[in-house]
Order: sequence, then C-alpha cells, then structure tokens
Amino acid sequence: MYLFINIIGLLVFLGIGILFSKNRSKIKWKSVGIMLVLNLVLAWFLTSFPVGRSIVEGASAGFNQLVQVAYKGIEFALADWVDVKSMNFVTSSLLPILMIIPLFDILTYIGILPWIIKWIGKGLSKITGQPKFESFFAVEMMFLGNTEALAVSSLQLKQMKAERNLTLAMMSMSCVTASIIGAYTSLMPGQFILTAIPINVMNAIIMTNILNPVTVEVEEDTIATMGGSATNADFNEDEVDSENFDETEKKVAREPFFSFLGDSILNAGKLVLIITANVIAFVALAALVDKLLEIINPWLTLEHILGIIMFPFAWLFGLNTGDAFQFAQFMGTKLVTNEFVVMGKVTGTINTFAPHYKAVLTVFLTSFANFSTVGMIIGCFKGLVDRKKNNLIAKNVGYLLLSGILVSLISAATVGLFVW
Repeated sequence: MYLFINIIGLLVFLGIGILFSKNRSKIKWKSVGIMLVLNLVLAWFLTSFPVGRSIVEGASAGFNQLVQVAYKGIEFALADWVDVKSMNFVTSSLLPILMIIPLFDILTYIGILPWIIKWIGKGLSKITGQPKFESFFAVEMMFLGNTEALAVSSLQLKQMKAERNLTLAMMSMSCVTASIIGAYTSLMPGQFILTAIPINVMNAIIMTNILNPVTVEVEEDTIATMGGSATNADFNEDEVDSENFDETEKKVAREPFFSFLGDSILNAGKLVLIITANVIAFVALAALVDKLLEIINPWLTLEHILGIIMFPFAWLFGLNTGDAFQFAQFMGTKLVTNEFVVMGKVTGTINTFAPHYKAVLTVFLTSFANFSTVGMIIGCFKGLVDRKKNNLIAKNVGYLLLSGILVSLISAATVGLFVW
C-alpha cells in the first residue's frame, strides 16, 4: 500500500512539473524518459545491491575519515572544543570545512577535479541527449556548489542566450558542494547522502528540461572551459575560436600556489561564519515567530503551520499519517531556513527512524534548495551577466523555487521506492 502511494507521489511530482512547464511542446520526452529510467536504475543499484551499497558506504566512510583528520587541526588550536563528551554543532560539522574546502580547491588547482567533471559531463550528455554545457554544469555544481560553479562558468554564461541562463539558475537550486559533504555525513546517514548526490544531478536536468525546455542548436552546443576554484583568473577572449570547437580551453593567469591556498582557506573560514550566522539567526527568528504565534494560540507554531502546508507532499512519500506530519514540518523548516537547521534537530534520533523515513528525509535534505539560496543565485548572476539576462532570472523566482523543491521531492521519492 505505502509503496503504491510512493509510486503515485513520484508521478504527481513529475506531473506538477509538466503542469507548470513554460512550453510543453518543446519538452524532449525521449531524453526525459531515458534520464528517468537511468535514475531509477541508479537508485536501485545504490540502495539494493551489495556492490552499490558498498560503494556509497565506502565513499561515506572516506568523507568521515576526512572529518576525523580535520579534527586533528581543530584539536591543535581548540583542544577544549574537541576533547569533550559531545562536540557542539560548529566544531563537529562546520570547522572540518576549513580543511576540506582547501583540499578540493587543491584538486581543482592541479586539474584533477576539472578533468573528472569534464568527462562525467561529456558522458552524461551523450547518454541523455542533453546539451553539453547543461550536463557539464549539472556535474560541476555538485562538486563546486552553485555560486562557485556559476563564477567559474562566467564566460559560458555571457555566450549563452538568456533562456539557457535561466535553466542554469534553476539547476543551481538543487546543488550541494563536495567540500560540505563531510559536514552532512557527520549529521545524517552517509550512504543516503552519497546516494542523493548523483540522483539530484539527473533530476536537476530532468526538471529544468520539463519546466524550461530550450531548443539548443548544434552551433550553440559548445563548452567553454573555465579556470579553477579560488582563483582570480583573467581570460583572454581573443584566443577563443567560437566557430569550430567542441570545447574551448581558456588560458588562465594562474596565481602562485600558496597565494591560492591562502585565499581558499580564507574562503572556507567565511563559509563557516556564514553558515553559523545563518543557523543561529534562522533558529532564533523561528523561535521569535513561535512566541508571537503563541499569543494567538498556544498550539500555533511555525512548524505546525508548515506541517499542514507540506503534509500532502510528505504523505505521498508513502508515510503513515503521524510520520508524514512530522516529515512535513521538517520539509517546511528546511525550505524557509536551511538543511543544517533540520539536520541539527534530527541528528541524535535519525538512526531510530524507520528505514524508508530515514532514507527519504536524508535525500530530501541533501540540497541547498531554500528561499535564501534564491537571493544568492540572483546576486551571483547580477555580477556575471548583462541586465537583460539577470532580469529574466529575477522575474522567474517562482520557477527557481519550484525547480529546487520538485527536484528534492522527486529524488526522495525515487530513492524511497527501494528502501523499506
């Protein structure tokens, strides 16, 4: 019964995307069908086969080992924060970012990470029939994050038409960043975090293809390769052959390694402060709203309101009524605050949840899809593209939110089919 509801839920979430499509006649149904089947097979493999489970569990263990190594640096500077019975949220989940982000930036600097992104993106494009850069970007944003992937893609954004820029903005709502996965896996079941990432990549392409179908001509289907993360690269646009290339390598004025590393560490520190400030502010503001609502009715809280609004969507995951209402509260909280607020609430109890509930909740939380991300994306585009392109994105804020929410729903429902 519950499996049947989960299947219906997946179809409903896809149907909502089709209902709000900007141009249903342009949707590439064959490509969407291929990606849906591929996603189902991928979710089945990663959750139901010993080899698939070993892959995600091994990757999860690898990220947890990175976090443990990061604790060595934290312990050196702040021993009384680490050598305690229970570390606080900032120490256990955020401070490891100070090591992990520079590590991934080093992999970018020496060319390993861009090479991985490039070839996975090329393979994805051939399999799915999607434009090269959209496939490339879907992989890129899952390693680098939304604003960083957009920043290093600035040349491409300027070359593409406004409608394709909107596609990338919508896809950016569903990203994570590899450097923050260690923080996720310290709070939630790592195997489902690692399963969610490739599933989100595919669903971001599927949903933007449905919501904002854009015809890309052969001569437009090109990739301009950008510089590395944490660099202040200057590109010589005179060196581009815009007529005959599948992929154009831009010449990067690379800064010295230790200067690069210093910038990376500084950026990691800023990110820790930003996340910490956001979590503190959002939790405090939510508590303030609850206090004000209690004046009207003691039962009335922000979580209860969000639970009522999101309940139908949570129920469609195949949860019983009680679990669905609690899940709906988590969904709403994540969308108006961020995933870390919810992860912090459930990290102590998540392993007591039923397997299906644990899987769909973890997958749903594994993305940056929330209201504050919209502002980040619009601000990023404003600094990268002309006013016409930025205005189109600003006028489609609703589509950015809808895309992010639907990708999270579809990814959770897809994985939920195979975990009970």
